[in-house]
Amino acid sequence: MTPDRGRLAELTGDLSAAGGVRLVTLGDGVERGIRTLEFRTGSGLAFDVLVDRCMDIGHAEHAGRSFGWRSPTGFRHPGLHEYADEDGLSWLRSCSGLIVTAGLDHTLFGDEVPAGTYRYPPRQSVRHGLHGRVGNLPARLTGYGERWDGERCVLWAEGEVRQAAIFAENLRLVRRIEADLGGNEIRLVDTVTNAGFEPTPHMFLYHINLGWPLLDEGARFEADIRETLWQSDSVAEQKADHLTFPGPAPGFVEQVYEHALVPGADGLHRVAVVNDRLGMKVGVEWRAAEFPYFFEWLNLRSGNYAVGLEPSTHHVPGDAAAREDGSMIWLGPQESRVYHTTFRVT
Repeated sequence: MTPDRGRLAELTGDLSAAGGVRLVTLGDGVERGIRTLEFRTGSGLAFDVLVDRCMDIGHAEHAGRSFGWRSPTGFRHPGLHEYADEDGLSWLRSCSGLIVTAGLDHTLFGDEVPAGTYRYPPRQSVRHGLHGRVGNLPARLTGYGERWDGERCVLWAEGEVRQAAIFAENLRLVRRIEADLGGNEIRLVDTVTNAGFEPTPHMFLYHINLGWPLLDEGARFEADIRETLWQSDSVAEQKADHLTFPGPAPGFVEQVYEHALVPGADGLHRVAVVNDRLGMKVGVEWRAAEFPYFFEWLNLRSGNYAVGLEPSTHHVPGDAAAREDGSMIWLGPQESRVYHTTFRVT
């Protein structure tokens, strides 16, 4: 338990003895040049905010035990990202960490869709890669630090990511991340605004990735699932359990599910991964009205061992289907949407 404000002042000359936020720059390999905010709450919860990677959360641990997935790609500098390469699958060369944000105008698999709302004759259509552009865009860091609110000390950071082009979308993501000194939760508030003057499609998804040692053979997925609306063909072929996870397997083909969740009386969806052997649970909650859809991603391949929890604004068929069935979100000029998500380690 963290001492109160007055006692801390007596015990140490600097708050960093208890916790805080520190800005550093990664310096080697594909990660070289990425500004990173290191959060330490003092409870054992520590996580890194990758400023130059959409302010996504990379490394995350509690009491020295990692729970944010570390893929073979590392936290690759966005300057190395080839958005249009590999038939739109190059996103897979940059996916690592606890959160990889997808959007802002496209999520899920690549697609080519009409661009008529932008009223630029040479741009009749726009082609998207897997999960869109925003996860590989740097943020403008607008502030970070520690703020006392009475006896409560809040560690915080805020930044702005712009996804824009001439004669195309002009979308702004303002992200605020908070954690309490002595606390075990991360609070994420995202505001997406159409900063332009043409109606602009908006899709949004969090690719929340949990890895070893939280994820291990026997770890459990907890969620109040009303029904499973869709699953990939690999589910029937492999039959890997998506509620109690097996260990890693060579050649495993990703299994993906769309689950319809039952919200709590407070309007929140809640899911979690639990490791009983470690006595560790990582839960995620969000407002059902903001992210009404949810996907579970099993990537149990040896060397890529991860489980993904994915709150989403849209069903799994994606962009073209959302336009066809009328479920696409169209943001009008200066219109915004706000998303609230909390991560909790117990």
